[in-house]
Amino acid sequence: MAISAALVKELRERTGVGMMECKAALEAAGGDLSEAEKILRKKGLGAAGKKAARATTEGTIGTYIHAGGKLGVLVEVNCETDFVARTPQFQQMVKDVAMHIAASNPRFVTREEVTSELLDAEREIYRAQAAATGKPAPVVEKIVGGKLEKFYEEFCLLDQPFVKDPETTVGGMISQQVARIGENIRVRRFVRFRLGDGLDKPASE
Repeated sequence: MAISAALVKELRERTGVGMMECKAALEAAGGDLSEAEKILRKKGLGAAGKKAARATTEGTIGTYIHAGGKLGVLVEVNCETDFVARTPQFQQMVKDVAMHIAASNPRFVTREEVTSELLDAEREIYRAQAAATGKPAPVVEKIVGGKLEKFYEEFCLLDQPFVKDPETTVGGMISQQVARIGENIRVRRFVRFRLGDGLDKPASE
């Protein structure tokens, strides 16, 4: 059955779990919210939502260097205690996140960071493209909503399919770690460097 974006959003708000995982759980549950929540809890994901409001004042800054030193990433990942920050499990997760950023080049950590101006501009483009097909207004709006979800999946780190396991998102992978480690985990910020980016090219001789 088709799962509406509103239903996915409601489950996400209830559990704090990523959109892709919520949609998959709802599909498995036939659209039943309570059953979908049980499915997430069985996977250990439901617990992550309960920890999401807890303060994350510790953590570490991870790095990843690729392509012979021509591509690098710095990422800050926070947790609740210095003890967890120093564990091999947490350190490996941070390295995985940095590697993912190097490979997938996100522009934002979360969809909430996307500015309203950028979203309005994207909606205008998608709406014009859909309207040009001659479809009725309600269908056009559904198309716009679908394209916005694709935008989030392409440019928002937590919504991107995780490079080491495309069946889940980066957010879903982190939620799994929250359930295993027992602390809230948050990717705070990142920067991705590619050699030569932002530099003027030399004039042709």
